[in-house]
Amino acid sequence: MFDPSKIQHVYIACGYTDLRRGIDGLVSIVQNRFQLDPFANALFLFCGRRSDRFKALYWDADGFLLLYKRLERGRYQWPRNQEEVLSLSPQQFRWLLEGLSIHQPKAHQPVNNIVYS
Repeated sequence: MFDPSKIQHVYIACGYTDLRRGIDGLVSIVQNRFQLDPFANALFLFCGRRSDRFKALYWDADGFLLLYKRLERGRYQWPRNQEEVLSLSPQQFRWLLEGLSIHQPKAHQPVNNIVYS
C-alpha cells in the first residue's frame, strides 16, 4: 500500500518532460538521464510545458505507481532553467504542491559546517 509518509527522497526533474510518456518512459529517464535507481524509496516528479499538471513515479514493492495531477486553475512554479534532477526537502515539496517556488527567498535556509572560534 502506498504510504507517502514513508518516502525517503523526492526528486524533481527540472525542465520539460513529455507527459505522454508512461511508466517505462519515465523509468528510462530516471535511469539513463539522471543515473538514479527508480526502485529506491523515492518519488520522482515530472512536469510538461503547460505547468498545470505533473506525473509522479514511485516503486511500491511489487510494481510502479504512476500518479497524475492536473490543476483546474493556476500553474506550478516548476524549475525550468536546468536539465537535471534536484532533491527536494519535505518543505520544498509542500511549497511546490501549493503553487510556490521551491526557492523561497524569505525562508530560513539550513546552516551547515559552522565553525566557532
